[in-house]
Amino acid sequence: MLLAIDIGNTTIALGVFQGEKLKATWRLSTDVHKLADEYAAILLNLLTLEGLSFSDIDEAIISSSVPPMVTTLEELCERYCKVTPLVVGTGIKTGVRISLDNPREVGADRVVNAAAAHRLYGGPLIVIDFGTATTLDAVSADGGYLGGAIAPGIGISADALFERAAKLPRVELTRPKKAIGRNTVAAMQSGIIFGYVGLIEGIVVRMRKELGGKVRVIATGGLASVIAKETDVIDVLDPDLTLVGLRLIHELNSGHQ
Repeated sequence: MLLAIDIGNTTIALGVFQGEKLKATWRLSTDVHKLADEYAAILLNLLTLEGLSFSDIDEAIISSSVPPMVTTLEELCERYCKVTPLVVGTGIKTGVRISLDNPREVGADRVVNAAAAHRLYGGPLIVIDFGTATTLDAVSADGGYLGGAIAPGIGISADALFERAAKLPRVELTRPKKAIGRNTVAAMQSGIIFGYVGLIEGIVVRMRKELGGKVRVIATGGLASVIAKETDVIDVLDPDLTLVGLRLIHELNSGHQ
């Protein structure tokens, strides 16, 4: 089985694949102070709940937006699963041609998402990832990564309101009943949720004009489902896109295709 690990700034997504089938997925908090042994203890419990164990893992792949965490998760794979993980980075085949001024600037997760989306849905397309940051990435018809836009994530924006405005509370990121909030919480939810809908729709319109042709929009990430319900610019909601992309990239580099 293949263990796929995507290390984000806020959460770590893990998935176990048996062939092309995603058997189980989990999300853990990203903590640079946590040791490999601590993550291993958590992962062992999660595997056990699915009737699996470390010995079932015979391959692994890691992508990361948090460089210090790579060593920790590499150690987990090597010590407990007895496998050396493939780490997405320079020299790794992704199936994506990066057309940026400095290709090294692009995050591994964005390349992985582009690779998966193009393989699964064709192109041209726009991939939106609602993570710590909200990223919108443009992929050409032939699978070239063209760049994109980065905005503060929904959670960051909500936290900023709470931390910088003395009278504003921390609110749950759920859809308000109306755009016109009749109380502070509802008003904040309207501004955050509907505000992000406007942000997404505005950037998608501009990107579609630049890409030309029929452009599909694929959404992934923790809060993608909340925003997808409020707009018709999102064509596909794929919560496991990054993990599937890791599997595809592992296949490209291991000769399993």
